[in-house]
Amino acid sequence: MCGAETSSPKTVKVEGAELDVCDNCADFGTEVQTQDTSSTSTKYSTSSSSSTSSTSGSSSSGGGGSSRTRRSDMFDDMDELAQDYDDRIRNARESTGMSQEDLAKELNEKASLIRKLERGDVLPSDDVQTKLERELDISLSAGGSGGDEEWSGGSSTGGTTLGDVVKRKD
Repeated sequence: MCGAETSSPKTVKVEGAELDVCDNCADFGTEVQTQDTSSTSTKYSTSSSSSTSSTSGSSSSGGGGSSRTRRSDMFDDMDELAQDYDDRIRNARESTGMSQEDLAKELNEKASLIRKLERGDVLPSDDVQTKLERELDISLSAGGSGGDEEWSGGSSTGGTTLGDVVKRKD
């Protein structure tokens, strides 16, 4: 993170991203225990490594297991908002026969907020999301699988993303 050269970087999870950092920058995140510390490591890691060579006295000497132990951080407990949250809110409201103004009064929120949510212009705060889920008996959280889902790329808005323009240095 700081740009310092280090011969033995530590793998640290900072705000949901795993980074190889120096000892000084390791305090900014949660250290991730890796299976091996290979001298031929690349900038980008794969989800599973079959390499068993190790240049340092790593804690997994037998290589028996693919699980990595780490402390949990705040991102593990967060639910991701569904991409179609606006449609879910609108459909549930319409199925109950309520107007946007009626729903706003029930939630003790402004009608303009309900309009913006149904258009997808704003994301609901955690408090508003909870109120909507209770009142309309719906779930605005994405998922179902609960596991690690593979990102397919692209953008929900159809625009260019950072991943579309970045070129990897291998």
